[in-house]
Amino acid sequence: MSKHQFSRRNFLQSMLAAAGTATTPFALNLAALGTAAAQNANDYKALICLYMAGGNDGFNTVLATDSASWNEYNRLRSTGDAVSIALPGVGASGGVLPITLKTPQGGRTFALHPKLGSVKGLFDSGRAAIIANVGTLIQPTTKAQYLANSVALPPKLFSHNDQQAVWQSNAPEGGGLGWGGRMGDLLASSNSSATFTCISAGGNAVFLTGKQIRQFQISTSGLPPMTNLNTSLFGAPAASNPLRSVLTAQGSSKFQNEAGKINSRAIDSQAALSAAMAPSGAGGVPAPTPYISQRTGAATTNQLALQLQTVARIIAGRGALGVKRQVFYVNLGGFDTHDGQKLQQADLMARLDHAVAYFDSVMATLMGTDMRKQVTLFTASDFGRTFVTNGDGTDHGWGSHHFVFGGAVNGQNMYGAYPVTGINHDLDIGSGALLPTTSVDQYGATLASWFGVPDNQLGTVFPNIGNFSTRNLGFMAAA
Repeated sequence: MSKHQFSRRNFLQSMLAAAGTATTPFALNLAALGTAAAQNANDYKALICLYMAGGNDGFNTVLATDSASWNEYNRLRSTGDAVSIALPGVGASGGVLPITLKTPQGGRTFALHPKLGSVKGLFDSGRAAIIANVGTLIQPTTKAQYLANSVALPPKLFSHNDQQAVWQSNAPEGGGLGWGGRMGDLLASSNSSATFTCISAGGNAVFLTGKQIRQFQISTSGLPPMTNLNTSLFGAPAASNPLRSVLTAQGSSKFQNEAGKINSRAIDSQAALSAAMAPSGAGGVPAPTPYISQRTGAATTNQLALQLQTVARIIAGRGALGVKRQVFYVNLGGFDTHDGQKLQQADLMARLDHAVAYFDSVMATLMGTDMRKQVTLFTASDFGRTFVTNGDGTDHGWGSHHFVFGGAVNGQNMYGAYPVTGINHDLDIGSGALLPTTSVDQYGATLASWFGVPDNQLGTVFPNIGNFSTRNLGFMAAA
């Protein structure tokens, strides 16, 4: 054991001793941590939800470029203040980026947004897949059934807050349990401390809320400790710090007792996570380089990349934390592109591309270990957008296309059928808004199966999965 590891363990022991043992089972079992650190090297998996808040336009993210599709795309998207992007190989943006699928889709050809060069590289190398036309569904639904309202439909379609909640939890705004948290409930027993099972670096997310699991939130600047807990205070020596006693005290009041337990957990968790996380920079997880803003042309900090760096620093500390399964959440906002879509989405795609490339490079050599087969990153969003433009942007839609990244992905392929390009077809429910053909439940269940959720428990995590004949879409390698 190195001196660094020894001092870290001493530090944890001293913090736990100061907090007392009343926080069990939330207090860390240091003996279990040591055992887990030795056994945890290979039996570890992480899922990371990259949420694109606002509703990403899938039509400008993954494009069909065969002649019929491309002509229809330009006919409908080049009116007024066009939101269409450059022709292949033409224009200042460099043109869309052609991709080749391992399994062709009926002679159609496809490309990615011009700012997704690194995503294209991951796709071409087999570490990324596209899941076509994903959206919230309760059961398979046809256009005729939708128009007749003859089958159960997701509540409050096209509403941002509600569809964010339905995507993440199968319930509208106010729904309490997310499918990331429900997975955490099932798999947290493999972790020495359930505290670090579900972690958000992108703010509060219903996605990570479980029945037993409480999401743990952390900022990109780290997890600040409660101040003045280990110093001399009001004339009292540090060993008998009065502030700590007040914060963690137990007494006759249930409210006081619960507040004391919460504070004790917070103190213990901050100490444990701060000690376990790899440092940022030299000797730890390298900081992301700036990305080039499509608005200003200047090198700019990418907050999404910083969130993913925080995730990487926690994954690097998996052995010290004694965890084998972790679910993370990161967030990139700004996708509600009713206005100024062409430039705004280009900047968002540039940020997405930069952050994903950074994270892949970090996972390739995380503290000397290639973690890419054990860590999977996937995208999600409120909904897609309409194919028809409003002259400067697009409006709320339904189905959209998503990416899955990682070494365990059966990549360089598209899963699910890419819809007809344009409007007035069997999946167009109005203005080119797509009726989804792949449900969020199917998308999530495929990820959950790889993650280790037993097949007979998938219905616990995804209440509607029994309504679909296909539970596993095949885009992940066998667990």
